[in-house]
Amino acid sequence: MPAVVHIVDDDASFRASTGRLLRASSYEVVMYESASQLLERIPHDSGPACILLDVEMPGLSGPELQSRLVAGKCALPIVFLTGHADIPTTVQAIKSGAEDFLTKPVPMHKLIDAIERAIARAVRCASGTINLVRCAD
Repeated sequence: MPAVVHIVDDDASFRASTGRLLRASSYEVVMYESASQLLERIPHDSGPACILLDVEMPGLSGPELQSRLVAGKCALPIVFLTGHADIPTTVQAIKSGAEDFLTKPVPMHKLIDAIERAIARAVRCASGTINLVRCAD
Protein backbone atom coordinates (compact mmCIF):
# COMPACT_ATOMS: atom_id res chain seq x y z
CA MET A 1 0.00 0.00 0.00
CA PRO A 2 1.61 3.28 -1.05
CA ALA A 3 1.93 6.16 1.40
CA VAL A 4 -0.71 8.87 1.03
CA VAL A 5 0.04 12.57 0.66
CA HIS A 6 -2.91 14.87 1.35
CA ILE A 7 -2.32 18.11 -0.58
CA VAL A 8 -4.19 21.12 0.83
CA ASP A 9 -3.73 24.19 -1.37
CA ASP A 10 -6.14 26.68 -2.95
CA ASP A 11 -4.04 26.88 -6.16
CA ALA A 12 -5.52 24.32 -8.57
CA SER A 13 -2.51 24.30 -10.90
CA PHE A 14 -0.15 23.75 -7.97
CA ARG A 15 -2.29 20.86 -6.69
CA ALA A 16 -2.41 19.25 -10.13
CA SER A 17 1.30 19.57 -10.93
CA THR A 18 2.46 18.52 -7.47
CA GLY A 19 -0.02 15.64 -7.49
CA ARG A 20 1.39 14.40 -10.81
CA LEU A 21 4.96 14.59 -9.52
CA LEU A 22 4.09 12.74 -6.31
CA ARG A 23 2.14 10.04 -8.13
CA ALA A 24 5.16 9.56 -10.41
CA SER A 25 7.16 9.03 -7.19
CA SER A 26 4.77 6.23 -6.16
CA TYR A 27 2.64 8.12 -3.64
CA GLU A 28 -1.11 8.02 -3.49
CA VAL A 29 -2.37 11.60 -3.61
CA VAL A 30 -5.60 13.11 -2.28
CA MET A 31 -6.22 16.78 -3.05
CA TYR A 32 -8.22 19.41 -1.18
CA GLU A 33 -8.82 23.00 -2.28
CA SER A 34 -9.32 24.25 1.28
CA ALA A 35 -8.50 23.45 4.88
CA SER A 36 -12.22 23.08 5.60
CA GLN A 37 -12.50 20.44 2.90
CA LEU A 38 -9.80 18.35 4.59
CA LEU A 39 -11.56 18.72 7.95
CA GLU A 40 -14.81 17.48 6.41
CA ARG A 41 -13.09 14.37 5.08
CA ILE A 42 -10.33 13.94 7.61
CA PRO A 43 -8.54 10.65 7.05
CA HIS A 44 -8.44 8.14 9.91
CA ASP A 45 -6.24 5.06 10.06
CA SER A 46 -5.47 5.12 6.36
CA GLY A 47 -1.93 3.80 6.74
CA PRO A 48 1.24 5.87 6.32
CA ALA A 49 0.28 9.41 5.34
CA CYS A 50 1.14 13.07 5.70
CA ILE A 51 -0.32 16.46 4.83
CA LEU A 52 1.30 18.90 2.41
CA LEU A 53 -0.23 22.18 3.55
CA ASP A 54 -0.27 25.74 2.19
CA VAL A 55 -0.12 28.61 4.68
CA GLU A 56 -2.38 31.29 3.18
CA MET A 57 -5.75 30.15 1.87
CA PRO A 58 -9.22 31.69 1.86
CA GLY A 59 -11.15 30.77 4.98
CA LEU A 60 -9.16 28.60 7.37
CA SER A 61 -5.39 29.15 7.03
CA GLY A 62 -2.79 26.39 7.14
CA PRO A 63 -1.64 27.25 10.68
CA GLU A 64 -5.29 27.37 11.85
CA LEU A 65 -5.86 23.92 10.34
CA GLN A 66 -2.72 22.65 12.07
CA SER A 67 -4.05 23.93 15.41
CA ARG A 68 -7.38 22.18 14.91
CA LEU A 69 -5.72 18.92 13.91
CA VAL A 70 -3.41 18.99 16.94
CA ALA A 71 -6.34 19.80 19.25
CA GLY A 72 -8.25 16.87 17.74
CA LYS A 73 -5.28 14.55 18.31
CA CYS A 74 -4.77 13.97 14.59
CA ALA A 75 -1.24 12.63 14.33
CA LEU A 76 -0.76 13.09 10.58
CA PRO A 77 2.59 14.86 10.11
CA ILE A 78 2.43 18.18 8.27
CA VAL A 79 4.85 19.61 5.72
CA PHE A 80 4.12 23.27 5.05
CA LEU A 81 4.83 24.49 1.53
CA THR A 82 4.15 28.14 0.89
CA GLY A 83 4.92 31.17 -1.21
CA HIS A 84 4.23 33.40 1.81
CA ALA A 85 6.84 32.46 4.40
CA ASP A 86 7.76 34.65 7.33
CA ILE A 87 9.82 33.85 10.38
CA PRO A 88 7.06 34.01 13.06
CA THR A 89 4.75 31.71 11.05
CA THR A 90 7.58 29.28 10.36
CA VAL A 91 8.65 29.15 14.01
CA GLN A 92 5.08 28.66 15.24
CA ALA A 93 4.43 25.88 12.71
CA ILE A 94 7.57 24.00 13.73
CA LYS A 95 6.86 24.51 17.46
CA SER A 96 3.36 23.13 16.84
CA GLY A 97 4.83 19.98 15.33
CA ALA A 98 5.23 20.57 11.59
CA GLU A 99 7.74 18.20 10.05
CA ASP A 100 9.12 20.90 7.76
CA PHE A 101 8.39 24.35 6.35
CA LEU A 102 9.38 24.84 2.70
CA THR A 103 9.11 27.85 0.41
CA LYS A 104 7.70 27.65 -3.13
CA PRO A 105 9.19 26.95 -5.54
CA VAL A 106 10.97 24.04 -3.88
CA PRO A 107 13.33 21.61 -5.62
CA MET A 108 11.63 18.24 -6.04
CA HIS A 109 14.34 16.38 -4.07
CA LYS A 110 13.79 18.66 -1.05
CA LEU A 111 10.04 18.12 -1.21
CA ILE A 112 10.43 14.34 -1.46
CA ASP A 113 12.94 14.34 1.43
CA ALA A 114 10.50 16.28 3.64
CA ILE A 115 7.62 13.96 2.68
CA GLU A 116 9.75 10.88 3.37
CA ARG A 117 10.60 12.19 6.87
CA ALA A 118 6.92 12.91 7.50
CA ILE A 119 5.87 9.44 6.31
CA ALA A 120 8.57 7.84 8.49
CA ARG A 121 7.17 9.79 11.45
CA ALA A 122 3.65 8.56 10.63
CA VAL A 123 4.94 4.97 10.55
CA ARG A 124 6.66 5.42 13.94
CA CYS A 125 3.42 6.83 15.37
CA ALA A 126 1.35 3.95 13.99
CA SER A 127 3.78 1.34 15.31
CA GLY A 128 3.89 2.89 18.76
CA THR A 129 7.61 3.65 18.49
CA ILE A 130 6.74 7.19 19.55
CA ASN A 131 3.55 8.06 21.39
CA LEU A 132 0.57 9.97 19.97
CA VAL A 133 1.28 13.07 22.02
CA ARG A 134 4.77 13.31 20.51
CA CYS A 135 3.37 12.52 17.06
CA ALA A 136 0.96 15.45 17.30
CA ASP A 137 3.36 17.87 19.03
